[in-house]
Parts: sequence; C-alpha cells; structure tokens
Amino acid sequence: MSTTLSLREAMSRPLPLVTPENAFFWRAGADGVLRFQRCEVCQRLRFPVAPVCPYCLARETSLAEVGGTATVVGVTVNHQQWTPKMQPPYVIAVVAIDEDPAIRLTTNLVGAEPDEVRLGLRVRVVFEQDEDVWLPLFEPTGEPDGEWSVPEPRGVVDRRGRRPSARFEEDCAITGLGISEVGRRLMRPPLALTIDACLAAVSDAGLTLEDIDGLSTYPGIAGGGHSEGGASPLIEALRLSPVWHNGAPETPGQIGALVAAMLAVSAGLCRHVLCFRTVWEATYAQLLRTGQLAPPGGGRASGMMEGRAPFGALSAANWIAMTASQHFARYGTTREHLGAIAVNARANAARNPLAVYRDPLTLDDYLAARPISTPFGLYDCDVPCDGAVAVVVSARDAARDAPRPPVLVDAVGTAISDRLSWDQGTLSHEPQVIGPATHLWTRSELGPADVDVAQLYDGFSFNCLSWLEALGFCPIGEGGPFLEGGARIALDGDLPLNTGGGQLSSGRLHGFGLVHEAIVQLRGDGGDRQVAGAEVSLVTTGGGTPGGCALFTVDR
Repeated sequence: MSTTLSLREAMSRPLPLVTPENAFFWRAGADGVLRFQRCEVCQRLRFPVAPVCPYCLARETSLAEVGGTATVVGVTVNHQQWTPKMQPPYVIAVVAIDEDPAIRLTTNLVGAEPDEVRLGLRVRVVFEQDEDVWLPLFEPTGEPDGEWSVPEPRGVVDRRGRRPSARFEEDCAITGLGISEVGRRLMRPPLALTIDACLAAVSDAGLTLEDIDGLSTYPGIAGGGHSEGGASPLIEALRLSPVWHNGAPETPGQIGALVAAMLAVSAGLCRHVLCFRTVWEATYAQLLRTGQLAPPGGGRASGMMEGRAPFGALSAANWIAMTASQHFARYGTTREHLGAIAVNARANAARNPLAVYRDPLTLDDYLAARPISTPFGLYDCDVPCDGAVAVVVSARDAARDAPRPPVLVDAVGTAISDRLSWDQGTLSHEPQVIGPATHLWTRSELGPADVDVAQLYDGFSFNCLSWLEALGFCPIGEGGPFLEGGARIALDGDLPLNTGGGQLSSGRLHGFGLVHEAIVQLRGDGGDRQVAGAEVSLVTTGGGTPGGCALFTVDR
C-alpha cells in the first residue's frame, strides 16, 4: 500500500497552534520557502522557535530562507491508528536540513513506498495547505543517498573525583512497600487503587497514618488514565495532615517522586514520606470506547506536540522507533535482539502472580506479531493496565524500628545531558539515558559489575537496550550482541533483567512496578523468580525525556 499522502488526507491531520512567534514557520509554504530563525550575532540557525540563541545567548533574530533539501536520519513506518484523522500505514521521518544538519524536522515522507524508506534518503520539502497552516512534508529527490549518521550523545556528565563526602541518600531508607490489584480494565476508581497500595505500604512499614508526615507522587494531576489526581485527593480521602507534599511531572523520570521524598527526609522536613504512583489507562480506554467518558477536548497541538502531531507522530512508539532505526543501521541491531528482551520478560512474568500476561511467548511469536511502528511490533510495546504501587521513605534512624529490614538507596542518577527534544538531540539512543546513568556511577562506590539484578524501564524494548548501554553493562553499540539469545539477561544469567516481567508483560505501572520488583528481590520475596543472594538492584525510569535511575541495596 502506498504511503503517499493525498491532499485530502493531509487536510484531516491534527494541526499545530499558530502563534505570533511560530507563524513564520507554519505559513512559510504560502510562497514555497522553508524558513528558520537565525541568530544575528553568531549566524546559527535554530529550531524549534526560541526567544534566545542557545549558542551565544543573543536575542537579535532574523529569518533565514533555506533550500528545502534534507537527508532522512530517522524513520518509521507507522501501522497503528492513533487518531481517526490519519489512516495508517504512513511514513514518519526525521530529516536533517542541508544548511545545518543539527536542525531536524519530524515530518512525513510522501511519494514513496515503505520498502523505499531508508536512512540517507535525499528528500526535498513539499508544502500542503490545511486551513491556515502549510505543512512541510518531504519527498524523495532521486539523488544518491547522503550522510545519515548523527553525532554521539553530547555533553555526558562526568563528576568523578567530586563525589560528595555527605550524600542525602545516606539519611534515608525504604521501610514500606504496597501494591494494589493489577489488571486490565479493572473498572475500579483510580483513587481506590491508590488507597489499597498506600494502606498496604504504611502497614508494611509498621506505621499508622498518623506517622505519615509527607506525600510524594508522580505526575500529580494528569489526564488520560495517568494518575489518581495527585496528592490532594489522597489527603482528603484519608484525612492526612502532611507537613510537606509533592506531585509533578517534571522530574528525573517517575523515580523523581522518590528522590524528592528522600531530599525532604534528609533535610529534616519529614520522617516518613508515602510515595505512590497510580495508573488506570486500561479502564480509561474502555470508558472512552463505551462512551462513559467524553474524549479529551480538541484544539490545536502546542508545546512538544506542535511539531509531531501534524505528521501523525502521536505516540512515543513513533518517536523511539525512529531512534531505533539509527541504532539498527549504525550497529547492526536486529529485531531478534529486541525480541530477547520481550521473550525474557514473558518468561519472568510467568513466575509473577501479579503479572498481566503470563502465557508463554516464543521468539517466533514475537516476530510474527502485528507491526506497530517499525521496527516495533506488538510485543515491543508495554501493556496498559490498572494498578498502584506505594513505598514509604523513612529517616534512616527511624528505619531501625521497621518490621522488615530496610532497603537502602545507595545513589541516584538525575542529570540531564541531552537535548530534551526527541528529534533534535540524541537520535541513536533513547533520550536522557546517558546523563542519568553516568551521574549515578559518580555518586556510588559500586559499579555495573556489582549489580545483581536490573529493573530497566521497558516502555518499549529499545528503551531497555538504551539503558543497558548507557549504564555500562556493555559498550555503546553492543547491546544487540549482549542480548543475543537472551542467556545473559535470564534469571540465571549474568544480569537478571526485569525479573517480574517488566512493563512488557507484567503491565505498565509506569516505572513504579520496577521499583516494586527491585524491593521484592532485595527482600528475598521473589518466590520462583527470586535471584539468589540479590543485594544490589538497579532501577531506571522514564520512557524518554527526562529519565532517572537509582541503585537499591540491602542494609549490609
């Protein structure tokens, strides 16, 4: 089936919000000329639109016309219908502009069949008008292929030799753990799931609700089945009286809620902080399908979605798939390599009574599954579910009275070293893995060889591969050979990976499920999936930008 988008199809796309600041870009096609901002001082182009030059901080800006030719540096064929407004399959690409390859656009490739799509393809802009917007699409030029590789991740944080003598992690311990019912379409109120997990965690810590003087959650108030509504509904439901609370999406991954809690405890603001994370995406989707919930309001795309929604790049599956295309081409990574992650996750989930999917999964099953966004198929994508996880972060001295041995956090990694954009910065790996990973090891005396079990964020299989390389379990570019056959990541392998089934099989508890499994393993409560003698567990969270990680240990 052709991936050429007709004018009629383009006319039904989601559209960007046009503002006085970006109108020059979205209306440039009226005269057929692609334009970008240019700094009047250093003459560098910049994109997206910004009020200051990131290179020299000058504010004097003009508009620069470019020739409209580019090279494809990231690509995916989308097969999933994310919105009624665009019919799959269609090609989503990241193209690097000839005048400055650091300037990239997410776009659609038109006038080409899926098997013609590749990195290095030379393309030129073709504008299609929809209302007051001229969308910059790209078509092949017929020229020989160009340079498709991108620079290695930039600005890696390295603070070795400057490890602080006193670290806030040393003041804290995890004393309580709780989890609610987990499943697909539970049709329960999300706050009810939150309460179940929180009461279990408080009881597990040997505390009462009166002992809880802090709350921390991610992402706070959020739609789409992504939260219970933040800390306030829980405070009201349980009549809590915290001296401090926190709930926000702009943290170093979902684990940022734990980092904030630890900082509050270390500062003496709290003694026992209840941290929680709730999702109800499966029920939310069902309520939408049956008309019991109204769909979210319309309106035009803005912020991070301004440059993606008009081209049908509506899911992280699309964005991460385009980074995977770079890794595949540059390092020889294959679907079989990613399949080892998915098959291993299912094998571990079979031993986890809380996992959503526990039926056997073979590599043949994985390869035969329907495509989502190339190279990703169904089993490369995590499982939307309903559930809540809660942990209690306590002052280290208070942890001595807990009924269970405390779990310690040896170090956290929170640094940002890449561009926050999905298409302007790192394109060979998931964004925001190199910075947190490097930062983590500068804050610990431990290293990759000391890790007994790893719980690595697997919103998509490629996320997991990116973390493996960033954390130093294998060199950059060698994640594929490291994963080949799955032996190294099995329960009895060198690095047991996602021992509870990860998000690919146990369910997308959005990072906190991985935290839960790390604590279960260090407590020795893993049952049939327990890794013998596990004393150090590494957890990463964040499906892209930003991300974070933490090193959990037993109290030795």
